[in-house]
Amino acid sequence: MCTKGTFTRRLDDDRGGVTVFVAICVIAVDGGGKMRATERADFIATEAARAGGQAIDPAQAIAGTAITVDPQAAQAAAQAYLRSADMAGTVAVSADGKTLTVTTTGTYNTKFLPVAGIGALPVTGHGKATLLHGVTVPEGP
Repeated sequence: MCTKGTFTRRLDDDRGGVTVFVAICVIAVDGGGKMRATERADFIATEAARAGGQAIDPAQAIAGTAITVDPQAAQAAAQAYLRSADMAGTVAVSADGKTLTVTTTGTYNTKFLPVAGIGALPVTGHGKATLLHGVTVPEGP
C-alpha cells in the first residue's frame, strides 16, 4: 500500500523525461534527413530520365517514321547524369522507345542513430520521362 508521501513523490518524479526528448530529436533529425535524401534521389532520377529522353533516334525522326529514343544513347546519357550527381541507379527504356524509367539507390548517413548501431539508411528514388510531340498539342499515351 502506498502512503501519501510515496504517491506524491512518484507524481513529481521526472526521471525518463530526457530520454523521451532525445528519442523525439533523433527521430526528427534522422527521419528528416532521410526524407531529404529520398527527395534528392527522386529529383536526380527524374533529371536523369529527362537527360536520357533527349537522345532521340535521328534515323527515325528524320524519316518521319517515329519519335523514339535511341535506347543505347538514352541509357548512356541517363547514366552519365547519374555519375555527375554521384548517384547509382538503373535505366530502363520501354519497348516502344517512348518512356525512360530511372531508379536511383543510395544511403543516408545518420547523425544520431549510430549510437544504436544504425550508421546508414537506404534511399531509393524513382523518375520517369515520356516523349511527347505534336504540332498544336502534345501527343502522348
